[in-house]
Amino acid sequence: MTSAATNRADIAAQVVAAEQRLRGNVLHTPLVPCPWLADELGADIRWKLENVQHTGSFKVRGASNALHALSDAQRERGVVAASSGNHGLGLARAAKQLAMEATVFVPSTTPARKQESIRRYGAEVQVHGDDCVITERHAREVAATTGKTYISPYNDAAVIAGQGTVAHELLADWSEVEVVYVALGGGGLISGMAAYAKSVSPNIEFVGCSPTASAAMAECVRHGAITDIPCGATWSDSTAGGVEPGAITFELCSDLVDRFIDVDEPAIEQAMRDSLVLQHQLVEGAVGVAIAACRADAELRGRRAAIIACGGNLPFDLLQKLVSV
Repeated sequence: MTSAATNRADIAAQVVAAEQRLRGNVLHTPLVPCPWLADELGADIRWKLENVQHTGSFKVRGASNALHALSDAQRERGVVAASSGNHGLGLARAAKQLAMEATVFVPSTTPARKQESIRRYGAEVQVHGDDCVITERHAREVAATTGKTYISPYNDAAVIAGQGTVAHELLADWSEVEVVYVALGGGGLISGMAAYAKSVSPNIEFVGCSPTASAAMAECVRHGAITDIPCGATWSDSTAGGVEPGAITFELCSDLVDRFIDVDEPAIEQAMRDSLVLQHQLVEGAVGVAIAACRADAELRGRRAAIIACGGNLPFDLLQKLVSV
């Protein structure tokens, strides 16, 4: 058995344990039909609404599972993360639930409103550096020197397993689903979901959806190795950026993701606007990526498809930009 297959089986088992651990700590989010997109594309399409999850994103699942998996001694020392968005919010809420100390480092470019959102859950927010890579490096150094546990947004088996509970719920609600569209950043969500789903439904297909402007993981898989991929500005800021060297999600994505679809910025923006107007759901750019990829998929017609609406934390300035047409 290859290491990838071993990782797949290990993660799937951890997802089952995470689902039991997280009951009552996270919402079982709704799975809703999307008739307008179904009519447009000739398929049965449903949305898994993680945008209404606690903190507005699936990220609270992975953070909660990782913190629940810590030893008593680790919880006593506290945790550290680097994030200016959904991971920081999820970690802060999970730490509050467990009465733990949490420090979230953010780059200086993080808007004050985002910083305040993380503080609202009780975490300490510290600003360091003007680039997320610098911020993360500093957070890891602080964790190493203080004995606190660093919680990665995706490069952590417990985090991946927590994200995988989205698939556990999806299949419980709709076992007939054939293809799942998931926005792809570091790969934690799609790795956890696909590992579990394929363990119980081997023929289910997972499509990794990326903005063309920042398709780091997809390009790494295409290259066959983690490499430095140029990344530009995109509506999908929560999936933007490179892949950490040694990330365990690279091997998982290489093994588990069936296809990759990249979409451009106009398609992402239109998908977000249609979500607001036609589905009455406010979603962030990463969801727009998944919707646009679904629309672009020539292999979709006639199938049963789920789109993961992974988050709804769209900054107010971007919402204004979205509707000012």
